[in-house]
Amino acid sequence: MAKKGEFKSNAKERTKRERAYDGSPARKKARAARNKARRQAERDGKVRKGDGKDVDHKKPLSKVGSTKKSNTRVRNAKSNRSAGGKMNKGRKKS
Repeated sequence: MAKKGEFKSNAKERTKRERAYDGSPARKKARAARNKARRQAERDGKVRKGDGKDVDHKKPLSKVGSTKKSNTRVRNAKSNRSAGGKMNKGRKKS
């Protein structure tokens, strides 16, 4: 078994890339900000564990959004995760 911080000898290149990316300082900071927003919403009673809701940043952290309460909102997980990633925007369905 691989030691802590190392990869298995048969690990795929994609796995190595993803782990390196997710472990970068910028990604860690963004993840911590998302977790902090969720904890704050739990304290305020807006969400609970297992309720199917997400805490969304109105202006995303990736676009230099803040971590203030005024920049967060509670959304249904399905609508939050489907928004923003439109693959075929502007194309006609065949």
